[in-house]
Amino acid sequence: MYELIQTGARSFYINCPAKIGVFKIDDTRICLIDSGSDKDAGRKVRQIMDREGWSLHAIVNTHSNADHIGGNKYLQQQTGCKIYAKGVEAAFTSHPQLEPAFLYGGYPFKDLRHKFLMAPESQVCDISAMEEDTALSELEIIPLPGHFFEMIGVRTPDRTVFLADCLSSRATLDKYKVSFIYDVSSYLQTLDRVMEMEAPLFVPAHAEATDSIRDLAIYNKQCVHEIALKLLDICTIPQTFESVLKMVFDDYGLTMTFQQHVLVGSTIRSYLSWLKDEGRLTAYVEGNRMFWSVSEE
Repeated sequence: MYELIQTGARSFYINCPAKIGVFKIDDTRICLIDSGSDKDAGRKVRQIMDREGWSLHAIVNTHSNADHIGGNKYLQQQTGCKIYAKGVEAAFTSHPQLEPAFLYGGYPFKDLRHKFLMAPESQVCDISAMEEDTALSELEIIPLPGHFFEMIGVRTPDRTVFLADCLSSRATLDKYKVSFIYDVSSYLQTLDRVMEMEAPLFVPAHAEATDSIRDLAIYNKQCVHEIALKLLDICTIPQTFESVLKMVFDDYGLTMTFQQHVLVGSTIRSYLSWLKDEGRLTAYVEGNRMFWSVSEE
């Protein structure tokens, strides 16, 4: 764990639970693509930098989930590096209490205010400011929305592509079934774009690096449509959201915890919204409860 792996002439990744990209600007300066899950991850990154004789110029955060920005504060305090993120992701990174609040749908109780959902805050610039940072002019920013609000990927000059969380490994999907998605429609469009990409190496944050990403993207799409069909089947009889969520957990053999309730629950709400917008589900209020039901053809 935390092994430095070279992927191109100037590109590397640090193999950890959410892979951290490394772009070598010149002989001494680097840019990180994400920073790991917490202060300890930041320390391990710093040890690698010290060993290699590198200084940290900047961090580009692909999105604001805590496992991708948790090392920001430590590394910024240690090095004074700049941090860039896009739009809403920059806001969530600067104000990380927004993530558990968004997931819970209100002020999150204490059990949800922990490092897995709420990273330490860091000082972040919008990704547009990168245009003025000539050291990073060779990086290509790739929009990858869907998993989160304005998630991005990064292509380096040697054409290594860091894909963040736009797809999950087969093992993860087979085990947990429901991967976190904020916007299902955008997520599927992103997978379509990824399927057509060509590069010497793709580095997803939560899957093995590979020179061919198409098959994994197809499998992720299939899993999305499988969940959609399950929800449509569940809602052939009108259901409240909580009853839908219970059936998803039961049918997939998942174990509900506070954290899984908000993560899977938020994702299922996103599926229901997508299916309603597509005209495949309808929602109505009766007896002061909201019900979800398959649309009449």
